[in-house]
Amino acid sequence: MTRSLLTVAASTAALAVLLAGCGGATSTVVGAALSSTAPSASASASASASAPASAQAAPPSTSALASTSAPPSTSAPAGPAATQTPARVVYLAEGGSVGGTNVRAPACEAGCPLSGDATTSLWDMTWPTWNSAVAAGTGTEKLDDCTPNCAAGTLHAVRVTVTLSRPVMVCVAGTGRWFWTRVSFTWPGGLPAAFSGANAPLNPFDYADITAQSAKSCP
Repeated sequence: MTRSLLTVAASTAALAVLLAGCGGATSTVVGAALSSTAPSASASASASASAPASAQAAPPSTSALASTSAPPSTSAPAGPAATQTPARVVYLAEGGSVGGTNVRAPACEAGCPLSGDATTSLWDMTWPTWNSAVAAGTGTEKLDDCTPNCAAGTLHAVRVTVTLSRPVMVCVAGTGRWFWTRVSFTWPGGLPAAFSGANAPLNPFDYADITAQSAKSCP
């Protein structure tokens, strides 16, 4: 009887030890599972505080987004103001002489001799165009019919459209100056009969002497 009780007691103790061991293992496994799937708030805070800044997740940089989404600048780069070269001024040499009177628009309102012998001149002119390449104007041309000769001839006033062209540079007193070398005419109302045949005015006519004096630069 006593031996039976000892046997039961020993079995009961062994079972208690076995149950205690199983319970501890189960608790440890469950605890590990819980700690791996749901860490406590304090543990998360501790990990965040102790982790280096480079390892912590950071929100996207707003400055980087702004730089990639901003439209390209349309303003011109800063710099000195552009320097503009002034347009050249071209003159009409009265009588074809660069050493005489040189005029530019507005010109020939009170008469500009085109020829050295005064057989043709421009009056009452207006110039809608006068730039560095061409000049165009309208007014009156007074023509000498040179009958019987130019000194005793008759002047005829006719409406005219004049175009000045082919500018060249000539050195005048050591300074470069531009002059027209070709004069072209259109007579809207035609010319008197005295200017027919061999007596017709030359159109266009060129200032050959001015062209011969043209230069690339002046000393």
